[in-house]
Order: sequence, then structure tokens, then C-alpha cells
Amino acid sequence: MIKVNIICVGKIKEEFYRSAVAEYLKRLSRFCRTEVIELPEGKNLDEEGAAILKRANGYVIALCVEGQKMSSTALASKIKTLCDGGQTITFIIGSSCGLSPQVKSAAQLKLSFSDMTFPHQLMRVILCEQIYRAFMINSGSEYHK
Repeated sequence: MIKVNIICVGKIKEEFYRSAVAEYLKRLSRFCRTEVIELPEGKNLDEEGAAILKRANGYVIALCVEGQKMSSTALASKIKTLCDGGQTITFIIGSSCGLSPQVKSAAQLKLSFSDMTFPHQLMRVILCEQIYRAFMINSGSEYHK
């Protein structure tokens, strides 16, 4: 079974966000092994970046506003290709200050969900939902419609 890591800087304080993430992780468990890795905020982006890069492995996707925008079906196709190749997939969500340049340059894909800025706690929910949606698309489910 494929492994999906979600590396996040900071913890989710709000119960409603934690519950939403937990629900999507439960749903994902039939498709992949998913691990959420929460890292503490560093003194600066370089410190955070070093901590992130120690934990990142496989195919690394960094979420950043200047990244490539994809439709849900395009993300599903990318995930399918990686799964078919047996790759571990690591998604990275930075702190409210963003991601360090070294993390962005180490990523095989920089992905943007929007030109808008979202709280990183909400972004974790959105990312989990989109990963779940991708697996549902790849399984031929009606969920996406």
C-alpha cells in the first residue's frame, strides 16, 4: 500500500479542523497509509526548512502560492502515476510565514491551490480532502461528480 506523508508546520488548535482532518484520514485508510507529521514553528524559515527536509522523502510536493495550479482530475492523475511507480508521496504545508527557499527548491512539484491565502490549519483540511478526492477519482467513484 502506498504511503502518503503530510508534513505541517504548527499544530491545529481548533477541534473542528482536527475532526475534519481525522475524517479524511479515516476515509483515506482504504487507499493508502497516511501519516501527518506536525513540526514546531522555528525561529525562522531556514530552521523550519531544515526540519522539514529531514522528514521529507519520496516524491515531495510543496504547497506554495507560486506553484502550479491543477484541477482535481490532474492531481488524481499525478497521484496515480506516483502510486503506480510505488512512490511515497510527501506533501508539505509551511507555517503562516510560508516555506523556505530550500524546501521549495527540493520539491519535485510546487503546487498552488489558489491565488488566495488560506490559514494553514484550513489548508490541511483542504489538502486531505483533495487527496481523498484524487483516490476516489482513480477508483472510478461517483464522489467527484
